[in-house]
Amino acid sequence: MAARPEPVRIAVLGCADIARRRMLPAFAASPDVEITAVAGRSADRAKELAERFGCRAMTGYETALADDEVRAVYVPLPAALHATWVERALLAGKHVLAEKPLSLSLPESRTLTRLAAERGLALMENVMFVHHAQHEAVRGLLADGAIGELRAFQAAFTVPRLDADDIRYRPELGGGALTDTGVYPVRAALHLLGPDLEVAGAHLARGAGFAVDTAGAALLRDDRGVGAQLTFGLDHAYRNTYELWGSTGRITVDRAFTPPADHRPVIRLENRDGVREVALAPDDQVANTVAAFVTAVRTQAPPDGTILHQARLLDEIRGHANPREGTER
Repeated sequence: MAARPEPVRIAVLGCADIARRRMLPAFAASPDVEITAVAGRSADRAKELAERFGCRAMTGYETALADDEVRAVYVPLPAALHATWVERALLAGKHVLAEKPLSLSLPESRTLTRLAAERGLALMENVMFVHHAQHEAVRGLLADGAIGELRAFQAAFTVPRLDADDIRYRPELGGGALTDTGVYPVRAALHLLGPDLEVAGAHLARGAGFAVDTAGAALLRDDRGVGAQLTFGLDHAYRNTYELWGSTGRITVDRAFTPPADHRPVIRLENRDGVREVALAPDDQVANTVAAFVTAVRTQAPPDGTILHQARLLDEIRGHANPREGTER
């Protein structure tokens, strides 16, 4: 029997909430990952989190990058800091799992993916929902012609207002609805419709008193004539869903982007035969994401090209929307 490969020794750069709630528990649960360190600007916060997960605490992100024991890093920093620290990690020879979006522009993302490919390092964007089995089931229904020829796609991810001091409301940290919740419907469109998408129109709005966009919508189209309507926001009733319309039916998926590991997905299929609910087994998209990153590290897989397709669409949405300074919803 072949020996089990060594676990991927990973350091976490920062003490962000998603690291605490989602990623560190998933790293700890994986037999293929060893949490080596938590590095933070605050020594006390890094120590508290490191003690919880039985690893070393480091003060300063550069300390983790200089550590020879660290093979990979996870970057859960604010979006405006992603490009800087992903680049530094790659230059230090570390594989990288970075929170979404990888950067705030297509040129930055292109530079980072090229650097990773040149150095034979894994670079993965932490878009977890694409690793959930329910979306593969949807792809199967589409391939089987369950709704005929695809005609339209609609997706929405909106969340209620956050605390006023939340980093997602800070423009200097890359905040805003497009950067935070908008990534999900954009990536869903790419995942289900393919890369040949372009932006036909877009709108970004700022709620009264906010310095970032808190609401947005985009209309995409592909070369087959399929349209995609996307809605996202940070000051809304909660919505987390997508639908696909075909020539003979419709598919609806709720809790599309952030289902907990014990959630039992139900895909609603409506067509000429009536309405059918396709019940699926629970799936853990966080654990699946960790496993995918481990595979990328061990195989030195090049970055997924979808990273650049997504970055291009986000740039195009910004360009079409072109919100005016001082405009309020």
